[in-house]
Amino acid sequence: MTKTPTIKLGPIGRPKLSRDGRTMVVSIPISLRRQGGRKRVVTPANAPAWAPPPARIDNTLVKALVRAHRWRAMLESNSFASVRDLAKAEKINESYLGRVLRLTLLSPTLTEAILNGGHPEDLDLARLSKSIPIDWNEQDAMFRK
Repeated sequence: MTKTPTIKLGPIGRPKLSRDGRTMVVSIPISLRRQGGRKRVVTPANAPAWAPPPARIDNTLVKALVRAHRWRAMLESNSFASVRDLAKAEKINESYLGRVLRLTLLSPTLTEAILNGGHPEDLDLARLSKSIPIDWNEQDAMFRK
């Protein structure tokens, strides 16, 4: 997984007055990050917080969780005999369905954090699609903020 490029702007400094005395230049240290197809403004780590960060609900993760639980319910109700049959009916790749189905094994704490936007910033579907521990305590320790 490649790390998202960060664009850094502006040095930390005091406002400066132009030579003609009519224009003031203010430098604000921020960085822009792409996340979920959108750009986000991130303040430096050592800067005091001026407002509590809003909950960032990752729609991709929420959608995957909902699909996983829906597909699990369909399999448990015997609507489909196998994952292969379900994948054909949903017109998706069988391995993708299997990876998403593993999200039903997430701890309730982690699931709630994802739904409320309180999950760690670096947690995304690609990371969850990889091998995750079955034990809920290990999961919580692995993905703790």
